[in-house]
Amino acid sequence: MTWVRSRAATAGVAAGLALVVLGALLGRPDVAVLGAAPLVAGMRDWRRRPSVAPTVRLEASDAPPTAGALPAEVVVASPSGVLLGARRGSRVLFDAWVLVDGTRRLPMVVRTVRTGPQELALVDVQGVGPGAASVSEPSPSASRSALVLPAPRPLGDLPLPPRLRGLTGAHESRRPGEGGGLRDVHPFAPGDRLRRIDWRVTARRAPDLHELYVRREHALAEAVVVLVVDSRDDVGPDPMTWRGSIPPKADEPTSLDLARQAATSAAQGFLNLGDRVGLDDLGAVRRPLPPGGGRRQLDRIRHALALTRPEGDPLRRLRAPQIPSGALVMLFSTFLDDEAALVASVWRRAGHRVVAVDVLPTLRERHLGDRERLALRMIRMAREDRLAELADLDVELVTWREQPHVALASLARRAQRRAGAAR
Repeated sequence: MTWVRSRAATAGVAAGLALVVLGALLGRPDVAVLGAAPLVAGMRDWRRRPSVAPTVRLEASDAPPTAGALPAEVVVASPSGVLLGARRGSRVLFDAWVLVDGTRRLPMVVRTVRTGPQELALVDVQGVGPGAASVSEPSPSASRSALVLPAPRPLGDLPLPPRLRGLTGAHESRRPGEGGGLRDVHPFAPGDRLRRIDWRVTARRAPDLHELYVRREHALAEAVVVLVVDSRDDVGPDPMTWRGSIPPKADEPTSLDLARQAATSAAQGFLNLGDRVGLDDLGAVRRPLPPGGGRRQLDRIRHALALTRPEGDPLRRLRAPQIPSGALVMLFSTFLDDEAALVASVWRRAGHRVVAVDVLPTLRERHLGDRERLALRMIRMAREDRLAELADLDVELVTWREQPHVALASLARRAQRRAGAAR
């Protein structure tokens, strides 16, 4: 790589040479001495210029990146100091002069509220020779892409489906079994265990012990939950960016970022209770993630959500995705068109409990003109009509931007008040 004189060094040598010539012409040795110093220093530093070009690379942390702070390291190899700059999109992260003698590792933290695949940063480097007399040509920029996983937020009580499944779990079902609350007291029958005999009831009802009574309990069961993300829309708080000609701001979460966070939070809440959770995408025709449990299932769901993104023109399904019998469906969408509301109504008519989670960000309208305000008003009216029709079908609505844990806890209590709900 070519090293060239820096502008400052060139100006210093030119000024020194001019002083030396001027001193010689005027017979002023003092003036010539003043010019000799920068001239000699500039020539000496130019001879000491490096012959190796600086290099830079960006290394991400071994831990899976999550929204918030993304740690990384900038590794610079150079025989001298360098000018180092990093940017992310149109935002400058830093510009600095760094002293390097060999290899130096510099920690860097990138702040982001966005999730999914994205570029971590773009790092530029330019070598600076001794005395800043020479500079190298800019080295190739270093960049690195990262798949930022959504970070869950804690939720309280969660709604349950109308029917529970399985023989194990954390929820009390209507079936007789063990582990739940008291179901009834019944005369002893073949198959009952001796340790289930209630001696107090037996002594009261049959003092001569001609008949024994046993305590029967409800069985514990698990819930099956299917999370459905509508990836067809990815809109930001500024309606002017919805056309796609202007990208949303990097420091503002979009509707898909909110949907990823909401689905991850719900998945963590249900999986912590021992339930089985699956994932499907309304905007893509691919094999869904089947319901499963455990920590590995949460990792699979987070990874699949991070990869979820709009794919070309919005997809129109011929039929709604298939849902396991008796499952709870949580649909995360902006409901800006009829597709999400249509599939939600199909699931509700099929007997599923459907929770529609509205992930549209809080919109900014002050900068909009009259035409944009009128268009946004028409979109809002159509959207409110869709949500009202869903409410008429007993589809439960939750707005993620307005204390979703309170709304979900209210839905959980509502199910408990129903006769035989979640049993």
